[in-house]
Amino acid sequence: MHMFIFKQYQNFLPFFLLTVTLYSSVHHSLFASDLAKEQRMREQVADYIMDGDAVFLSTDSHEFLSIYMQSETTPVKGTIIILHGRGFHPNWPKLVFPLRTGLTEHGWNTLSVQMPVLDNDASFYDYLDILPESHPRINAALEFIQQKKPAKIILLAHSCGSYMGIDWLHKNLNANLTAFIGVGMGPTDYGQPMLEPLPLQDIKIPVLDIHGDNDYPAVLRNAARRWENIQLAGNKKSQQRVVEKTDHYFNDRDAELVDEITDWLDTL
Repeated sequence: MHMFIFKQYQNFLPFFLLTVTLYSSVHHSLFASDLAKEQRMREQVADYIMDGDAVFLSTDSHEFLSIYMQSETTPVKGTIIILHGRGFHPNWPKLVFPLRTGLTEHGWNTLSVQMPVLDNDASFYDYLDILPESHPRINAALEFIQQKKPAKIILLAHSCGSYMGIDWLHKNLNANLTAFIGVGMGPTDYGQPMLEPLPLQDIKIPVLDIHGDNDYPAVLRNAARRWENIQLAGNKKSQQRVVEKTDHYFNDRDAELVDEITDWLDTL
């Protein structure tokens, strides 16, 4: 009797394992990022926003924090969607907060968006695996902004956020965007080189590539190639700029970064 039952389960076992494997794969593909870490950051940030308003946007499967702040001056020139760097949040004190608040002093609304995050030990290549998770969030941010009918919509992305922004742009080349700004584009980890150049040659809207003169090695090493690909796109308003005496996070040079960005935006 026991042998008969064992043989029955033995025949069923491959099917059972396949079912579990497929379920795990689907679940992992839907929620590959660290939602628990994101929730912890949300709880730490949402109730302590002093400048701007918490906005909870939704994809089909997830609600995420964003921070909207209206321009402090008139006329309002448009809205800038901000994508933070690797493992951070939309109110990160370095670079993100200075940008999302500083740009409002120059006639721009800002929407800083929580991007997918991984655990603290995750590598550059790990983040490449979750780039698709950023797409629904950018779509939701764009839909939120379009309802307000701004004159211009700019997508600004820093560090790892630039991979997410460019990956989305490359798959949405006809999106209703005025321009793209990449801050410190193309960082990598030691021993994990970029697998292929950023496809900036396919992005036809104006692009600003801006980085510090003491940025990460990969950002500096690939600057010439980035500019070459930007030029191949053929938009005469695109530029590459370098902010002197600063690093990847523009420490103590936030005001200069804002000035460079707004100066370029005024050329559009």
